[in-house]
Amino acid sequence: MDKERIKKAVQEIILALGEDPKREGLAETPERIAEAYGELFSGLDKDPREELRVGFEKPKNQEMVVLKDIPFYSICEHHFLPFHGIAHLGYIPEDKVVGVSKLARVVETLARRPQMQERLTSEIAETIMETLQPKGVAVVIEAEHLCMTMRGIQKPGSKMVTSANRGVFRERPATRAEFFSILEAKK
Repeated sequence: MDKERIKKAVQEIILALGEDPKREGLAETPERIAEAYGELFSGLDKDPREELRVGFEKPKNQEMVVLKDIPFYSICEHHFLPFHGIAHLGYIPEDKVVGVSKLARVVETLARRPQMQERLTSEIAETIMETLQPKGVAVVIEAEHLCMTMRGIQKPGSKMVTSANRGVFRERPATRAEFFSILEAKK
């Protein structure tokens, strides 16, 4: 990531707004934004499949593994404003399982890119499907988009929900229904 270039671009935006980039409150803003972008877009230089390379032999059963309520933050690629929410995912192992933190890291890595929620949902499912080769994967994401809540239509609290189903989750309605019933279960 070229942080010097980001700093220069932010300074140009400040000037284009008619503000003084040397004003006390703005003087270090280009540096702060360059550092923030380093964090917000840290997934650009990471391969999320690497998180799933180390696994464990699958237990004897073939039961569903579900990780729900994974918080995430991302940046909408259309307006460069944040969207945030929770991701839920489930898979049915074929040969191996991975530590649950690895699943959350896949979500984190893919969310830390300029993103669309629809693509993020599919990318999570595809990454797990391709790397673990389970019998199936299901992903649901619920998110609030600041490009919709603080500008444009201005509807705070509105949430977009997306889902991706692969393998047995797509082929078997009962498997998909079990996944959704687990998501609805009280904590």
